[in-house]
Amino acid sequence: MILRSRDGLGIHVVVRGRGDTSPLLMLHGFTGSHGSWPREAVDRLAERRRVILVDLPGHGLSDKPETPGRYAFAAVLADLTDLLDALAVRAALWIGYSMGGRLALGAALMAPEYVSGLILESTSPGIEDPEERETRRISDARLAAKIETGSLEAFVAEWESQPLFASQDSLPAAVRAAQREQRLSNCPEALAACLRGLGTGMQPSLWNGLPHLSVPALLIAGAEDEKFVRLNRMMSQSMPAATLALVQGAGHNVHLEQPAEWLALVEGML
Repeated sequence: MILRSRDGLGIHVVVRGRGDTSPLLMLHGFTGSHGSWPREAVDRLAERRRVILVDLPGHGLSDKPETPGRYAFAAVLADLTDLLDALAVRAALWIGYSMGGRLALGAALMAPEYVSGLILESTSPGIEDPEERETRRISDARLAAKIETGSLEAFVAEWESQPLFASQDSLPAAVRAAQREQRLSNCPEALAACLRGLGTGMQPSLWNGLPHLSVPALLIAGAEDEKFVRLNRMMSQSMPAATLALVQGAGHNVHLEQPAEWLALVEGML
């Protein structure tokens, strides 16, 4: 279905399963969509809970504004809380990957009444140092300009060649091809605007809020993703109710590289 936020932006949502227990709100990463989650895992989770799969603004079948300000962190959080209101959900367990995880963590701090728990995969609370954050903002802006002036195929090839995703080289060719096809289905102008508005360089740092989080949280990182292993260890030490799980044989995208282990961790959290 398409649900409308307070300013009329259309958000595409797929709802699976049923149940009165706190539903699962699943948020994909940059260039992803609701279809990025493993179908078998979603089927299993839908047997236990209501599962709400979202196409974040600018992605999938959701509306694709080309104004970077419409992707501001607070604006997208408002979209998501509006969505839960429209579905009459009092509070959900937010499951977020990468960009989606940053939004889930922000919701726990800025709209805690909507969050009963967190499962954060390859997530960062943002960049604490203002100078480093500005450097990242400039880097994201340059990448956005590349998307606009070049071809989407060239951008996706460059995106997938990052060391962050090197561990995916061993995945079956069909899995990598399906992921590439999904990325190529995006709108270049919307991706560029999303980077300018919702990139890590534009996100407020959430580090200072971590010690005040009381909701249960599961932090998942691939053991081969050294940067996010380090970040998530720091996060787990700051969050009073957090558990850290490092998944062997996986890099940044754990649910793609080790879907069975990812599902077991999520079911354990439930």
